[in-house]
Amino acid sequence: MIRSFLFVPGDSERKLEKAGGVGADAIIVDLEDSVTAESRPRARELAREYIEGRDDVWLRINPVDSGEALADLQAVMPAAPGGIVLPKARSGDDAARLATKLDELESRFDVAAGTTRILPLCTERPRALFSLESYVGATPRLAGLTWGAEDLSAALGARANRGEDGHWLSPYELARSLCLFAAAAAEVPAIDTVYTDFRDAEGLASFAARAARDGFTGMLAIHPGQVATINAAFSPSDEDVRRAERIVALFTDNPGAGVLALDGEMIDKPHLVQARRTKALADSLKARQQG
Repeated sequence: MIRSFLFVPGDSERKLEKAGGVGADAIIVDLEDSVTAESRPRARELAREYIEGRDDVWLRINPVDSGEALADLQAVMPAAPGGIVLPKARSGDDAARLATKLDELESRFDVAAGTTRILPLCTERPRALFSLESYVGATPRLAGLTWGAEDLSAALGARANRGEDGHWLSPYELARSLCLFAAAAAEVPAIDTVYTDFRDAEGLASFAARAARDGFTGMLAIHPGQVATINAAFSPSDEDVRRAERIVALFTDNPGAGVLALDGEMIDKPHLVQARRTKALADSLKARQQG
């Protein structure tokens, strides 16, 4: 499970070098919004060199309907990125279209078949909000769904996407919720979007805690200083793990039961499902630390 995805401009050697030591579960080398068209050829070279031999580095390409996406992929796929972040996706069809291209490029560049995963940004275009169900079964490569508010608010001509209290305004809260539901329907992780004020540590902590509460399993980051806070928000506490272990053990000891009591509370199947998720995440993080 990936808790933190850190965006890094693909044309900055300094930022790429720094990114590897901040503890992000995954790094996204960006060839889209943070890189000018003039800088893109050099950024592709840097991205390929940076990704080589690492499985925790992803690549954000340009939209599949642009003239740049294929050049991004052809330049960087020989390095076998861990996954592709697909911006401005219109529907699951764009993810399927990218998957077909990855089939071809993995074969051409001797990359293990099917290993390059896809993470679409599924709400950046208004039309995309009406086709989120199309991600269900779109491609086995689908690693999750994430969303964005900046391009969406620009498309709407909105003056702001957050209120004075820092919370999303209603159109963007809707987009966030639809991303969460679509990910659940597709049975993949939901990744919450960036918190753009990287100097506001308190606001970030609140934002990330709310995301974890609502069912997101991770979050995008735009600054190295955000990573530790994000990782903490999406890591189960010792108390969470102990409770999860007790719930799992309770149902293991009572295999025919549908409802059981724990500490005066009625526990049923949804509690068991969540407990298993918590335990699996804790086991994964423990193995990662030991490795």
